[in-house]
Amino acid sequence: MFPFQPKLSKLSMSCSMLAAAAVMSLAAGAATAQGGSGPLRTGVDATFAPHAMVKLGGGLQGFNIDLGEELARRMGRKIEIEGTEFSGLVPGLNAKKYDFVLAPVTATPERAKAMLFTEGYLDTDYTFVIKKGGTPIKALEELKGKTVSVNKGSAYEMWAHDNAAKYGFKYDVYGNNADAVQAVQSGRADANLAGSTVAAWAAKQNPAVQTTYTVKTGLVWALAFRLDDKAGRDAAGNALKCMKQDGTLGKIAQKWFGYTPAPDAAVVKVGVGQGVPGLEGYDPTPVTPKCS
Repeated sequence: MFPFQPKLSKLSMSCSMLAAAAVMSLAAGAATAQGGSGPLRTGVDATFAPHAMVKLGGGLQGFNIDLGEELARRMGRKIEIEGTEFSGLVPGLNAKKYDFVLAPVTATPERAKAMLFTEGYLDTDYTFVIKKGGTPIKALEELKGKTVSVNKGSAYEMWAHDNAAKYGFKYDVYGNNADAVQAVQSGRADANLAGSTVAAWAAKQNPAVQTTYTVKTGLVWALAFRLDDKAGRDAAGNALKCMKQDGTLGKIAQKWFGYTPAPDAAVVKVGVGQGVPGLEGYDPTPVTPKCS
Protein backbone atom coordinates (compact mmCIF):
# COMPACT_ATOMS: atom_id res chain seq x y z
CA MET A 1 0.00 0.00 0.00
CA PHE A 2 2.95 2.30 0.49
CA PRO A 3 3.37 2.97 -3.27
CA PHE A 4 -0.12 4.51 -3.29
CA GLN A 5 0.51 6.85 -0.35
CA PRO A 6 1.54 9.87 -2.50
CA LYS A 7 -1.72 9.66 -4.47
CA LEU A 8 -3.75 9.56 -1.26
CA SER A 9 -1.84 12.59 0.04
CA LYS A 10 -2.55 14.51 -3.17
CA LEU A 11 -6.23 13.60 -2.87
CA SER A 12 -6.31 14.77 0.75
CA MET A 13 -4.58 18.01 -0.22
CA SER A 14 -7.11 18.57 -3.02
CA CYS A 15 -10.01 18.04 -0.64
CA SER A 16 -8.46 20.43 1.89
CA MET A 17 -7.95 23.05 -0.80
CA LEU A 18 -11.56 22.69 -1.96
CA ALA A 19 -12.80 22.99 1.60
CA ALA A 20 -10.69 26.10 2.17
CA ALA A 21 -11.95 27.60 -1.09
CA ALA A 22 -15.52 26.95 -0.02
CA VAL A 23 -14.95 28.70 3.31
CA MET A 24 -13.34 31.67 1.53
CA SER A 25 -16.25 31.80 -0.89
CA LEU A 26 -18.76 31.87 1.95
CA ALA A 27 -16.79 34.59 3.70
CA ALA A 28 -16.66 36.65 0.52
CA GLY A 29 -20.39 36.19 0.07
CA ALA A 30 -21.02 37.41 3.62
CA ALA A 31 -18.83 40.45 3.01
CA THR A 32 -20.72 41.22 -0.19
CA ALA A 33 -24.05 40.89 1.60
CA GLN A 34 -22.87 43.46 4.12
CA GLY A 35 -21.92 45.85 1.31
CA GLY A 36 -18.16 45.34 1.21
CA SER A 37 -15.43 46.27 3.68
CA GLY A 38 -13.92 49.49 2.33
CA PRO A 39 -15.00 52.96 3.45
CA LEU A 40 -18.24 54.40 2.17
CA ARG A 41 -17.52 57.49 0.05
CA THR A 42 -20.06 60.25 -0.07
CA GLY A 43 -20.52 64.02 -0.22
CA VAL A 44 -22.61 66.87 1.17
CA ASP A 45 -23.15 70.57 0.59
CA ALA A 46 -21.25 71.85 3.63
CA THR A 47 -23.05 75.21 3.57
CA PHE A 48 -26.54 73.79 4.17
CA ALA A 49 -27.09 74.26 7.94
CA PRO A 50 -28.18 72.42 9.99
CA HIS A 51 -27.77 69.43 7.68
CA ALA A 52 -24.07 69.91 6.99
CA MET A 53 -21.74 72.72 7.99
CA VAL A 54 -18.08 73.29 8.78
CA LYS A 55 -16.98 73.10 12.43
CA LEU A 56 -14.94 75.98 13.81
CA GLY A 57 -12.12 73.57 14.66
CA GLY A 58 -12.30 71.77 11.32
CA GLY A 59 -14.36 68.88 10.00
CA LEU A 60 -18.09 68.74 9.35
CA GLN A 61 -21.15 68.60 11.57
CA GLY A 62 -24.91 68.52 11.17
CA PHE A 63 -27.92 66.23 10.94
CA ASN A 64 -26.78 64.48 7.78
CA ILE A 65 -23.25 64.07 9.11
CA ASP A 66 -24.58 62.29 12.21
CA LEU A 67 -26.90 60.24 10.00
CA GLY A 68 -24.04 59.15 7.71
CA GLU A 69 -21.68 58.24 10.54
CA GLU A 70 -24.35 56.18 12.34
CA LEU A 71 -25.38 54.52 9.07
CA ALA A 72 -21.78 53.47 8.37
CA ARG A 73 -21.31 52.19 11.93
CA ARG A 74 -24.35 49.93 11.60
CA MET A 75 -23.13 48.66 8.24
CA GLY A 76 -19.72 47.85 9.74
CA ARG A 77 -17.97 50.37 7.49
CA LYS A 78 -15.98 53.56 7.85
CA ILE A 79 -17.23 56.64 6.01
CA GLU A 80 -15.49 59.43 4.11
CA ILE A 81 -17.66 62.56 3.78
CA GLU A 82 -16.57 65.28 1.37
CA GLY A 83 -17.89 68.83 1.55
CA THR A 84 -18.56 70.15 -1.97
CA GLU A 85 -21.11 72.02 -4.07
CA PHE A 86 -24.48 70.31 -4.35
CA SER A 87 -24.31 70.54 -8.16
CA GLY A 88 -21.31 68.20 -8.16
CA LEU A 89 -22.83 65.42 -6.06
CA VAL A 90 -24.93 63.56 -8.63
CA PRO A 91 -22.21 63.71 -11.32
CA GLY A 92 -19.79 62.41 -8.67
CA LEU A 93 -22.19 59.56 -7.88
CA ASN A 94 -22.53 58.59 -11.54
CA ALA A 95 -18.74 58.74 -12.00
CA LYS A 96 -18.41 56.36 -8.99
CA LYS A 97 -16.50 58.95 -7.01
CA TYR A 98 -19.23 58.53 -4.38
CA ASP A 99 -21.06 55.38 -3.32
CA PHE A 100 -24.17 57.38 -2.49
CA VAL A 101 -25.30 60.97 -1.91
CA LEU A 102 -25.60 61.84 1.78
CA ALA A 103 -26.74 65.44 1.19
CA PRO A 104 -30.53 65.95 1.29
CA VAL A 105 -31.98 64.94 -2.09
CA THR A 106 -35.72 65.30 -2.66
CA ALA A 107 -37.09 62.06 -4.09
CA THR A 108 -39.12 62.97 -7.19
CA PRO A 109 -40.42 60.97 -10.18
CA GLU A 110 -37.89 62.73 -12.45
CA ARG A 111 -34.93 61.93 -10.20
CA ALA A 112 -36.11 58.34 -9.67
CA LYS A 113 -35.49 57.71 -13.37
CA ALA A 114 -31.78 58.41 -12.81
CA MET A 115 -31.20 57.38 -9.19
CA LEU A 116 -32.18 54.64 -6.76
CA PHE A 117 -33.58 55.92 -3.45
CA THR A 118 -33.79 54.50 0.03
CA GLU A 119 -37.01 55.17 1.92
CA GLY A 120 -37.37 58.76 3.07
CA TYR A 121 -35.56 59.86 6.21
CA LEU A 122 -37.10 63.35 6.50
CA ASP A 123 -40.22 65.08 5.20
CA THR A 124 -39.43 68.05 2.95
CA ASP A 125 -42.23 70.33 4.06
CA TYR A 126 -42.24 74.16 4.15
CA THR A 127 -42.61 76.12 7.41
CA PHE A 128 -43.30 79.77 8.20
CA VAL A 129 -41.17 81.65 10.75
CA ILE A 130 -42.62 84.64 12.62
CA LYS A 131 -41.54 86.93 15.47
CA LYS A 132 -41.47 85.30 18.87
CA GLY A 133 -44.82 85.83 20.56
CA GLY A 134 -46.52 86.80 17.32
CA THR A 135 -49.95 85.52 16.29
CA PRO A 136 -49.52 82.00 14.89
CA ILE A 137 -50.57 81.33 11.31
CA LYS A 138 -53.20 78.60 11.35
CA ALA A 139 -54.24 78.62 7.69
CA LEU A 140 -52.85 79.93 4.42
CA GLU A 141 -55.85 82.24 4.08
CA GLU A 142 -54.45 84.20 7.05
CA LEU A 143 -51.53 85.36 4.85
CA LYS A 144 -53.84 87.90 3.17
CA GLY A 145 -52.29 91.38 3.34
CA LYS A 146 -49.01 90.09 4.80
CA THR A 147 -45.45 90.17 3.45
CA VAL A 148 -43.49 86.92 3.23
CA SER A 149 -39.69 86.82 2.90
CA VAL A 150 -38.03 84.04 0.90
CA ASN A 151 -34.56 82.98 -0.25
CA LYS A 152 -33.76 83.83 -3.87
CA GLY A 153 -33.87 80.90 -6.30
CA SER A 154 -35.33 78.51 -3.73
CA ALA A 155 -38.36 76.24 -3.94
CA TYR A 156 -39.94 78.60 -1.40
CA GLU A 157 -39.65 81.57 -3.78
CA MET A 158 -41.36 79.44 -6.42
CA TRP A 159 -44.14 78.52 -3.98
CA ALA A 160 -44.61 82.19 -3.05
CA HIS A 161 -44.71 83.18 -6.72
CA ASP A 162 -47.34 80.53 -7.46
CA ASN A 163 -49.54 81.29 -4.44
CA ALA A 164 -49.23 85.04 -3.74
CA ALA A 165 -52.29 86.00 -5.81
CA LYS A 166 -54.34 83.07 -4.55
CA TYR A 167 -53.86 83.92 -0.87
CA GLY A 168 -53.45 87.69 -1.20
CA PHE A 169 -49.93 88.19 0.15
CA LYS A 170 -46.83 89.81 -1.32
CA TYR A 171 -43.32 88.46 -1.04
CA ASP A 172 -39.81 89.88 -0.89
CA VAL A 173 -36.78 87.98 -2.14
CA TYR A 174 -33.44 87.93 -0.28
CA GLY A 175 -29.99 86.67 -1.23
CA ASN A 176 -29.91 84.10 1.57
CA ASN A 177 -32.27 82.72 4.18
CA ALA A 178 -30.46 84.40 7.07
CA ASP A 179 -31.35 87.80 5.57
CA ALA A 180 -34.91 86.64 4.98
CA VAL A 181 -35.23 85.70 8.68
CA GLN A 182 -33.68 89.05 9.66
CA ALA A 183 -36.43 90.77 7.66
CA VAL A 184 -38.98 89.18 10.01
CA GLN A 185 -37.01 90.25 13.04
CA SER A 186 -36.80 93.86 11.85
CA GLY A 187 -40.47 94.02 10.89
CA ARG A 188 -39.89 94.32 7.13
CA ALA A 189 -41.70 91.01 6.66
CA ASP A 190 -44.49 89.32 8.61
CA ALA A 191 -43.20 85.80 8.00
CA ASN A 192 -40.34 83.91 6.40
CA LEU A 193 -40.94 80.72 4.42
CA ALA A 194 -38.24 78.03 4.33
CA GLY A 195 -37.80 74.27 4.55
CA SER A 196 -39.13 72.85 7.81
CA THR A 197 -35.74 71.72 9.10
CA VAL A 198 -34.05 75.02 8.18
CA ALA A 199 -36.91 76.95 9.79
CA ALA A 200 -36.63 74.85 12.95
CA TRP A 201 -32.87 75.47 13.04
CA ALA A 202 -33.38 79.23 12.66
CA ALA A 203 -35.84 79.26 15.57
CA LYS A 204 -33.54 77.09 17.67
CA GLN A 205 -30.58 79.42 17.08
CA ASN A 206 -32.51 82.69 17.28
CA PRO A 207 -34.77 83.25 20.33
CA ALA A 208 -36.38 86.28 18.62
CA VAL A 209 -38.33 84.08 16.16
CA GLN A 210 -40.53 80.98 16.24
CA THR A 211 -41.97 78.50 13.77
CA THR A 212 -45.66 78.38 12.92
CA TYR A 213 -47.78 76.94 10.06
CA THR A 214 -46.31 74.11 7.95
CA VAL A 215 -47.19 73.50 4.30
CA LYS A 216 -47.26 69.75 3.64
CA THR A 217 -45.70 68.76 0.30
CA GLY A 218 -45.89 64.97 0.54
CA LEU A 219 -42.22 64.79 -0.51
CA VAL A 220 -39.28 63.27 1.36
CA TRP A 221 -35.51 63.43 1.42
CA ALA A 222 -33.84 60.08 0.79
CA LEU A 223 -30.33 58.68 0.27
CA ALA A 224 -29.53 58.41 -3.44
CA PHE A 225 -27.63 55.51 -5.05
CA ARG A 226 -26.74 54.61 -8.63
CA LEU A 227 -29.41 52.70 -10.53
CA ASP A 228 -27.17 49.62 -10.73
CA ASP A 229 -26.46 49.51 -6.98
CA LYS A 230 -29.57 47.87 -5.55
CA ALA A 231 -27.44 45.89 -3.07
CA GLY A 232 -25.92 49.08 -1.69
CA ARG A 233 -29.32 50.79 -1.54
CA ASP A 234 -30.89 47.84 0.28
CA ALA A 235 -28.02 47.54 2.78
CA ALA A 236 -28.28 51.25 3.63
CA GLY A 237 -32.07 50.95 3.67
CA ASN A 238 -31.87 48.16 6.24
CA ALA A 239 -29.60 50.25 8.50
CA LEU A 240 -31.93 53.24 8.08
CA LYS A 241 -34.92 51.15 9.16
CA CYS A 242 -33.02 50.02 12.27
CA MET A 243 -32.14 53.63 13.12
CA LYS A 244 -35.82 54.53 12.94
CA GLN A 245 -36.98 51.43 14.78
CA ASP A 246 -34.83 52.02 17.87
CA GLY A 247 -35.41 55.79 17.92
CA THR A 248 -31.84 56.82 17.02
CA LEU A 249 -32.82 58.86 13.97
CA GLY A 250 -35.56 60.64 15.90
CA LYS A 251 -33.03 61.62 18.57
CA ILE A 252 -30.67 63.02 15.93
CA ALA A 253 -33.58 65.11 14.61
CA GLN A 254 -34.32 66.40 18.11
CA LYS A 255 -30.66 67.32 18.53
CA TRP A 256 -30.45 69.43 15.37
CA PHE A 257 -34.00 70.67 14.83
CA GLY A 258 -35.20 71.06 18.41
CA TYR A 259 -38.55 69.31 17.98
CA THR A 260 -40.06 65.92 18.75
CA PRO A 261 -41.06 64.21 15.46
CA ALA A 262 -44.70 63.21 15.00
CA PRO A 263 -45.39 59.43 14.96
CA ASP A 264 -46.09 59.52 11.21
CA ALA A 265 -43.01 61.61 10.32
CA ALA A 266 -40.58 60.08 7.82
CA VAL A 267 -37.75 60.38 10.35
CA VAL A 268 -39.39 57.79 12.64
CA LYS A 269 -41.83 55.83 10.45
CA VAL A 270 -40.34 52.57 9.15
CA GLY A 271 -41.25 51.87 5.54
CA VAL A 272 -42.60 48.52 4.38
CA GLY A 273 -40.32 47.84 1.41
CA GLN A 274 -37.15 49.41 0.02
CA GLY A 275 -37.32 52.85 -1.54
CA VAL A 276 -39.99 55.52 -1.86
CA PRO A 277 -43.50 54.18 -2.64
CA GLY A 278 -44.87 55.33 -5.97
CA LEU A 279 -41.47 56.01 -7.51
CA GLU A 280 -39.44 53.91 -9.96
CA GLY A 281 -37.02 51.62 -8.15
CA TYR A 282 -39.37 50.96 -5.24
CA ASP A 283 -39.37 47.34 -4.08
CA PRO A 284 -42.65 46.63 -2.22
CA THR A 285 -41.44 43.31 -0.79
CA PRO A 286 -41.93 43.59 3.01
CA VAL A 287 -38.63 43.95 4.84
CA THR A 288 -37.96 42.79 8.40
CA PRO A 289 -34.98 44.91 9.50
CA LYS A 290 -31.92 42.92 10.56
CA CYS A 291 -30.48 45.01 13.38
CA SER A 292 -27.40 44.23 15.43
